[in-house]
Amino acid sequence: MSDWFTIAWRDDSVVMLDQRKLPMQEEYAIYTDVDGVAYGIQAMVIRGAPAIGVAAGYGVALAAHTARPGDDLDQVLGRSFDLLSRTRPTAVNLFWALDRMKLCFAENRNQSLETIRSALLKEAQSIHTEDEAVCRAIGEFGADLIPDGATVLTHCNAGALATADHGTALAVIRAAVNQGKRIRVLADETRPYLQGARLTSWELYRDGIDVTVICDSAAGHFLSRGEVDAVVVGSDRTVANGDVCNKIGTYPLAVLCRENNVPFYAAVPRSTIDLTLESGADIPIEERPAEEVSMWGDRRTVPVGVAVRNPAFDVTPSKYITGVITEVGVAKAPYGTSLAELMARPDPTL
Repeated sequence: MSDWFTIAWRDDSVVMLDQRKLPMQEEYAIYTDVDGVAYGIQAMVIRGAPAIGVAAGYGVALAAHTARPGDDLDQVLGRSFDLLSRTRPTAVNLFWALDRMKLCFAENRNQSLETIRSALLKEAQSIHTEDEAVCRAIGEFGADLIPDGATVLTHCNAGALATADHGTALAVIRAAVNQGKRIRVLADETRPYLQGARLTSWELYRDGIDVTVICDSAAGHFLSRGEVDAVVVGSDRTVANGDVCNKIGTYPLAVLCRENNVPFYAAVPRSTIDLTLESGADIPIEERPAEEVSMWGDRRTVPVGVAVRNPAFDVTPSKYITGVITEVGVAKAPYGTSLAELMARPDPTL
């Protein structure tokens, strides 16, 4: 992954690899104000809960950087918090990162503009570097669950493109490969945005990891034939009872795993765990534009006038989840106890 990056702060700008153009084009979008960063998140130039959190931190830092002497910073930053919070409502990392930036501002609000700018940028960069360490720790804990010679199925993209580095679900796979295990990956194409076909396969192929793309609807076929040894996915929000909210199509995959006695794991940083919500029923589910379903490039695939529903996420009940892999260990049922215990452990990145 040394020849590309997902997001960076460069020359007082936020630079994002434009994931909408992968795998055919590797282009970077450069944003010089918080409105641009908000657009990048909402339009899925960048996506994946941890990466969205990093982007939000940099967006706030950029708002402070572009403020002029004499501007009301409460107003400037208040607008940035509001703008960024409305971009992708399901990903809890977005709000976790914004809360950190709010606290940083509150602690420095009586300082000079330059001191506030410096403090906010430092906090955003900390969010970034901490996520790198978290991803690698998730990988190490998860790799122990994957046997040598395993075929691992994954859904959507929970890789380096969705995080600061290494990924969550794909960190498990990368760590297993680094241990010398022979791992084969089946990547669901992940309709309608094709994050698996476009992004997961791109990442793994570039890393030299054996990857094969399958249609979402083919997952049950391979599971029923005994061709899958484990399923590992990411999560945009995991709640107190262990319910996992992830890319649409994750829930039926978990049900299929239960039917075919295949372990189903969610790999999540603790910043994605939301203990304030009791169950997945409380999670707001983002609905995205109908055109993502009704159009294939510039070609219409749904008749004009026919309604389209396009929820971006679904919720997998905890009863279908074998384990939740975090940077401090693996939670197992009963999740109401195990997740709270893991959340109370010291931060290994500090």
